[in-house]
Amino acid sequence: MGVLDGKVAVITGATSGIGESTAELFVAEGATVILAGRRAEQGQAIAARLGQNAHFVRADMAREADITDLIQGTAARFGRIDVLFNNAGHGLPPFRIADADIATWDFMMTVHVRAVVIAMKCVAPIMQAQKSGSIITTASVAGYRAGGSSHAYSTAKAAVLHLTHSVAAELGEDNIRVNSISPGAIVTGIFGKGIGLDPNVADRELATLQARFAKAQPIPRPGLPDDIARAALFLASDASSFINGTDIVVDGGAIAGTRFSQGIAGRRDMTAAIEKAAKGAGM
Repeated sequence: MGVLDGKVAVITGATSGIGESTAELFVAEGATVILAGRRAEQGQAIAARLGQNAHFVRADMAREADITDLIQGTAARFGRIDVLFNNAGHGLPPFRIADADIATWDFMMTVHVRAVVIAMKCVAPIMQAQKSGSIITTASVAGYRAGGSSHAYSTAKAAVLHLTHSVAAELGEDNIRVNSISPGAIVTGIFGKGIGLDPNVADRELATLQARFAKAQPIPRPGLPDDIARAALFLASDASSFINGTDIVVDGGAIAGTRFSQGIAGRRDMTAAIEKAAKGAGM
């Protein structure tokens, strides 16, 4: 018996990283999973590997018609949608605000915010008719803390956090839960894609991220897509039936504060510098 037995789940951005890992876990837990993404070859291969309960649908989250067809087509084919995981995303290198390219800014808002709104709009009537459902959206610690990501990405993810609260207040009355997950430094190809690497190359070249991300938070290992998939499974399952309008931060403690050992080392260096300056002044 799986915790998602009999449930139908739609996962966007499912051709790699967090989306792929979540699809694998959801299928293993008994769900029928519709994987959505732009890369048909990769999506079809993943669906074939996961078996008869996985189905790929090509969809570009920047296109309203694709999102509408994805949601309505799934409902028509399977008779219901129990879980919607808005996970599609796109990386972007940091830029100074004076150098902001507005077309790029608009694209980031389209993929990260507008697409989520459209998907929620389409799935809401279906879940309201069922009087049940779970909507999950990938947010980010960048929505809480500035400086580590681009202005556009951070702003979009902050919008997702409040959109989650706002829609949860409405749909909760129909027994539909609306929550988000904020990953920290997770080893996925989104970083390489954001600097212009071919998506297939970016998804393979992750060793550098693993080494760097191992020290990005108090827990001494890099965050992995499966860490987010596990949180998504909890929010998709009946185990979270009284959780609504909540963001689950999965970051190894990064936004809790600096690693303690680094803080102590920094204080030690500062103390030594002050003592050295005092001796040089003859005090």
